[in-house]
Amino acid sequence: MTVSALTVTLVLTSGVLAGIINTIVGSGTLLTFPVLIASGLPPVLANMSNTVGLVAGNFSGAYGYRHEFKGRRHRITLFGAVSLLGAVVGALGLVVLPAAAFNAIVPALVLVASLMVMAQPWLKKRLARSARTVDRDGGEAHHGDRGKWRAVAAEGGPFLWAGIFGAGVYGGYFGAAAGVVLLALFGLLLDEDIQSLNGIKNICIGVINAVAALLFILIAPIAWLPALLLTAGSLLGGQIGARLARRMPPTVLRACVVVIGLTAATVLIVRYWT
Repeated sequence: MTVSALTVTLVLTSGVLAGIINTIVGSGTLLTFPVLIASGLPPVLANMSNTVGLVAGNFSGAYGYRHEFKGRRHRITLFGAVSLLGAVVGALGLVVLPAAAFNAIVPALVLVASLMVMAQPWLKKRLARSARTVDRDGGEAHHGDRGKWRAVAAEGGPFLWAGIFGAGVYGGYFGAAAGVVLLALFGLLLDEDIQSLNGIKNICIGVINAVAALLFILIAPIAWLPALLLTAGSLLGGQIGARLARRMPPTVLRACVVVIGLTAATVLIVRYWT
């Protein structure tokens, strides 16, 4: 990395902006990674240093949502544990698998997730209508079974847990826009407001990135100056992002997710499919 006042300022500023973006939606990596490349770091070193530098911002943003976490300890613990397991698999995959194994599906995954976020109000209405139909047709004979299923569904159910695990694998391997994927899954399968879901998303992404960062620190060299600059910037950005996001109406927050998600998908398509 070329050390100069301009470079330090650019890296630090990109960290602040990435912390804001990651807390509101995700995809801050798409901003900081090119800055690190422009500062003179080779791509692999830039990717690993970037991951290490942005972890603190994820937890900073999650802390900004601490008031929304009351009464949700079990859910946070469960989702965090599933995210951790997925991240371990993904980070190990980064070490042993060729990049082409994931690069082909990453843009499509982010694109689909963005469209899911956009269609969430309509999809949830359809799912609720279907659930009422099944409940009415099922009568009272299976009331106990329905009660057990509803208790499981309150935490998302196996389908959501599998999705969180998959997002953890993806996040541990690559990371950019994993938050969009998680928000899409949460919004579709959990009956809760998007603000609370966004806070839980930040915890899951923090766990995923922390696992990847720890692995990189243990097995690879890290450019510590830019990583520390990103850490300082993302810590501040996480707090700013939480303040902004918590004040956004749900429709505006959802629109931000969709716009940034579609932008991320476009960037990824250009980067990996051309």
